[in-house]
This record gives sequence, structure tokens and C-alpha cells, in this order.
Amino acid sequence: MEHEDFDILKSSGKKVKFSLNKLQNSLRRSGADNKTVDQIIDTVRDELYQGISTKEIYNRAFALLKKQKSVFASKYKLKKAIYELGPTGFPFESFVGAILKYSGYQVNIGQIIFGKCVSHEVDVVAKKNSDYIIIECKFHSEEGRNCNVKIPLYIHSRYQDILHNFEDKKENQIIPNQGWVVTNTRFTKDAIQYGKCAGLYLLSWDYPKENGLKDRIDRLGLYPITVSTLLTNREKQFLLSRDIVLYKQLRGDMFYLDHLGISEKRKQKILHEVNMLCNE
Repeated sequence: MEHEDFDILKSSGKKVKFSLNKLQNSLRRSGADNKTVDQIIDTVRDELYQGISTKEIYNRAFALLKKQKSVFASKYKLKKAIYELGPTGFPFESFVGAILKYSGYQVNIGQIIFGKCVSHEVDVVAKKNSDYIIIECKFHSEEGRNCNVKIPLYIHSRYQDILHNFEDKKENQIIPNQGWVVTNTRFTKDAIQYGKCAGLYLLSWDYPKENGLKDRIDRLGLYPITVSTLLTNREKQFLLSRDIVLYKQLRGDMFYLDHLGISEKRKQKILHEVNMLCNE
């Protein structure tokens, strides 16, 4: 049977045809060379069967990449690593804030802003020059859950309430001029259509095209701490609890690794991976 004829099971429960191109592209994004990609493709293709889950394909490809080079595996697991920021969603808000901070914004997390009708706890507030952005983050810790139109509808009404409270303010006061919705999953077509119509900026895993979360992270080298294949889950949770959400932050906060009792040899391996991943 040709590999194109295999049905695979997505995390949403939907069956789709296996795409060799999608697997090749995701492997290439990891930075692996063509020879490594071809070897992994051949191995995975030989192990396909009807109804195999995308999770099983991912796990196999990840294990093969990790054998070759840990930094390839770390880059490949980006999407899964963002899910691992959960379950509360707060580290995801900090992660979104950190991405904007490295883009030159002044950032506040969990700020109370008064609306005309009620006060609102805003996930992320970002300011730079004339930009004053109000950001709501919608984090899903389970794969296969998308953001439907109800999310931008609800957030747009909050944003409008905040704007109405600025109507009678002083002339020199900076007024919010952008409302964002950021999710680690995807938006439905209706959600995107509403966002465009209402003037909300929507940012998801792969939207806008070529400027989604995955593109920004790859471009800026701003990988979450959870991509690491060298740190244990316990160590990652400890670092997240100390507000270390970006892998590159470890460069300036090495004493956390000392606090965790990580050996000098292992520490050097971790730092090497950080430098390889984070555009240094």
C-alpha cells in the first residue's frame, strides 16, 4: 500500500490522509540535514499502519531525531513544549510577554485595567512607542482543541469596554490602540473572519501565515524552557515556578542550575543546546 493511502488519526479524533510532505517539512524545521531527514522518513514510512495516530508518528520521529542530536529534537518538539507550559496557562502568558519583551516592548502580566462598566484583569499589556496593546491569552493544555468565534467575540467586548473608559481622558494620555487574542492552538475560520472584521489581531500557532507563534519563535530563537531534552520535568517545573520561561534566560540565570544540583558537565551540555537553539 502507498503511504498516501494511509489514514492517520489526529489528536482531535479526525481521520486524515498521511502527508509525507508535512512530516518532511516539520523535520527540516528542526535543522536536521537532508540525509538525517531521509533516514527518519524511511524508518517512519516502514512502520505506518492504518489508523496510526499523529502522536505515534511524532514520538517515533522525535526519538530518532534525539538519537542524532538533542538540539534537533528540542526544535522539533516546539508545539508539544508549549502544551507543557500548562496546565494553568499562566506560564503561557509569561511566555507571550517574554516574546514581546525581546521585541522591545514594555510588558506587564496580569494587570487590572478599568473599563467603563467593569474592571478587567488583562493577561498581557505591552507598550512601545505609540503602540498600547491589550492581549488576552487562550491556552489549551490538550491537543486538538481550537479557539472558536466565541473567544474573539468575548474578548472584543472586553476591549471595547476598556476603550470606552478612555473616552473622556486627557489628550496626552496613551490610549489602547490594539486588541490581541493569542492562542497556542488554532482559530476556526469564523474566529479569523470575526477578528478581521472587528479589528482584533489574532495570533495562533500558525496564523497569520508565516508570522504565527511558531514562525516568531524560530525567527527570534525564543524557545520555551520546556523544549529542552536535557532537563527533567521536575527541573523544568522548578524553573517555570521561578519565572524562567525562555530557554535563553538560563544564560543570565545560571545559579538556578547550581541550585538544582546540576553537574558542571551537564550544565555545559545544556548551555551548548541553548546557544545552538537560540540563534547564537
